[in-house]
Amino acid sequence: MNKNLRSIFLIVLNLYLVACSSEKSSQHKENKTEYPVVQVSTIDTTLYSEYVADIQAVKNVELRARISGFLERIYVDEGQEVKKGQLLFSLNNTEQNAGVKSAEANLNNALAEAKATSLDLQRVKLLVDKNVLSRSALELAFAKNNASKAKVDDAKASLVHAQARLSYTNIRSPFNGVIDRLPLKSGSLVEEGTLLTSVSDLNAVYAYFNISENEYLSYSRGIKSDPSSKFHKVGLSLADGTLFPGEGKIETSESEFQENTGTIAFRARFNNTHKLLKHGASGKVRLPNILRNAIIIPEKAVLEIQDKNYLFIVDNNNTVKMTPFIPLKRFDDFYIVDSGIKKGDRIVYEGIQNIKDGTRIQPKILTIDSLLIAGH
Repeated sequence: MNKNLRSIFLIVLNLYLVACSSEKSSQHKENKTEYPVVQVSTIDTTLYSEYVADIQAVKNVELRARISGFLERIYVDEGQEVKKGQLLFSLNNTEQNAGVKSAEANLNNALAEAKATSLDLQRVKLLVDKNVLSRSALELAFAKNNASKAKVDDAKASLVHAQARLSYTNIRSPFNGVIDRLPLKSGSLVEEGTLLTSVSDLNAVYAYFNISENEYLSYSRGIKSDPSSKFHKVGLSLADGTLFPGEGKIETSESEFQENTGTIAFRARFNNTHKLLKHGASGKVRLPNILRNAIIIPEKAVLEIQDKNYLFIVDNNNTVKMTPFIPLKRFDDFYIVDSGIKKGDRIVYEGIQNIKDGTRIQPKILTIDSLLIAGH
């Protein structure tokens, strides 16, 4: 009986030793499996939020006819740069010239009549002083003289009006700018108020954009905490996705939020010396958001399961644990973490599809800075 027990004990002992040897071999094999591991650190970074922008020239004016007439001549072409005061259009001025001449003639008649009544007043005054004429004759002379002076004033006003109408036949540029489309041709009949063209000063442009109330509060706090920061500065993405060469500056915002959208409008100004931006162009304003001590993790390290995000955190024994986290924002190939992991945690960077919760690995340590520099 003792012999049988001894045999059974030896068999069990052998099986146990084999099992232990197998487990050690397996563990040894696992430890040889090397995975890139990133140690979580915090950095200061700037994120950019983009907003659809309405781009307008700082100066953009419609030029309209102030009188009716035939468009006699066009001196410029579409897209041409013009200077302040430069002659752009002329209307037929025959009628206006005649009006000026008539007004001048009326003024001359009024001046002659005023001179005559003035002389008559002096004569009547002498006769009244000699008691030849009564005081009523003097009062009548004064009235005629005042009436003649009023006619002079009226004739002068008519002349100014006629001269102004004559000047309206020449349409000049109100400032340095670029000519827009010319809808009419020479010889066209122009009515008062007819659009002739538009002039845009493209040396600078405004970009109008709307932001939410939360973003407005974040922006305002940033300005108050650091007035000299880059919060004032904004970029501009063009329609083709490229960046406009130069920063803009936020100048002002509206005084109230739009009730239907809950947003508020901002205005940024961009210098446009190369005339790249045009009035009415499209683009997106890039507003910076500075994050202090942000935790950034690479997208490759994230496992998404049913709209939830997980990481494999490596403990001191090099054993991985699948841990959920909440992202704050995603940019390029990285996530900014809101909660779930902390500074100093080690996470598996690559190969997460080949490991499971509780797997023991051999880590190959990488730094988040090296991944940012490499552009992963």
